[in-house]
Parts: sequence; C-alpha cells; structure tokens
Amino acid sequence: MGKLLRQAIVLLLLLTAITGVVYPFAVTGLAQLVFPHQANGSLILRNGKPVGSDLIGQQFTDPKYFWGRPSATTPQPYNGAASGGSNLGPSNPALTAAVKQRIAALHAADPGNDAPVPVDLVTASGSGLDPDISPAAAQYQLNRVARARSLPPAEVRALVDRYTQGRQFGVLGEPRVNVMELNLALDRLVAR
Repeated sequence: MGKLLRQAIVLLLLLTAITGVVYPFAVTGLAQLVFPHQANGSLILRNGKPVGSDLIGQQFTDPKYFWGRPSATTPQPYNGAASGGSNLGPSNPALTAAVKQRIAALHAADPGNDAPVPVDLVTASGSGLDPDISPAAAQYQLNRVARARSLPPAEVRALVDRYTQGRQFGVLGEPRVNVMELNLALDRLVAR
C-alpha cells in the first residue's frame, strides 16, 4: 500500500509540474514570440499609453464619436470579467423595451436621421464586449459625427471606408469597423 501511495504522489507532483508550470510557460513564451500583440491583450496605444483593446469595446455616448454595439455586461458596460449575453429571446418584453430605448437614444442624438437603424446598434453581441460595428451602423452615424465635429461628411465617410475590415481570409465573418480605432482616427484628424 505504501509503494502505491508513493507512486501516486510522485505521479501527482510530476503531472502538476508538467501541466501547471512547464506547459503554461511554454505556451506563453511561444505566444510572446509568434503573436506578441495578441498575447499582450491586443492593446491600442495613444501617445504610448494603452487606451483600449482591439478585442473589447468601449462605451461612447458623445455625439462626436461613433457608438459601438451595446454591451450586455452589468453593472459596468464592456466589463471583460462579466462577459456574457443577456439570454433575452426575441419575444422577451425586457429585450423589446431595451431595443426601443436604444432606438430612442439614437434618434435623440440625430433627430433628422430617418434611416432604418441597423440591428447591431440596438442589440448586444453574445459576449457583450463586441468592439466592432457593421459598415451599415457606421454609415447610419456618419452625418451625426460629421456635424458634431464640423467636418465634411465625405471626409468622415473616407475615414470609415479606410477603417472597414473585410471578411477574415475573404470568407469568414462579415465586414466590420473597429469603433475604438475609428474614433481615435477621428481625434487625430481633428487635431491636425
């Protein structure tokens, strides 16, 4: 019995060292060598300081900025520690009320805009952290942002086009615009 117990303890310690120390350090080291930007959180830097991530949205409510997809995290929007969908189905009155409230906020920020509101501006993604919007959602907000910044709409449209990413590998997903990168580009444009 003592021999079996000793073997079990040695095996436990060996597997703990391999799976708990060696493997994590090897994977982390490889990621730092091959994908350093992604391994360090895909941070977006402004003047050398992190202001966000390519992977996690941020809340923008000022009319001079493009607004992202609503966050489903609570109590704080875009909280990576609380990632997850709301699990509200299309027939749920709470989802209907939230969508109506979001549509009202978009209309209040841009009363003259009578275009159909893109669905990604009023519904949260499955993670509640989506940093991207569709090109249609960016186009919907374009005139509001141009007016708020006193810029010609064509100049803002060109910026949206420049920051629109196509499908991954040409076939996966949908075209998208990273809201944080677009808003930082707008700030740089106005600062000139």
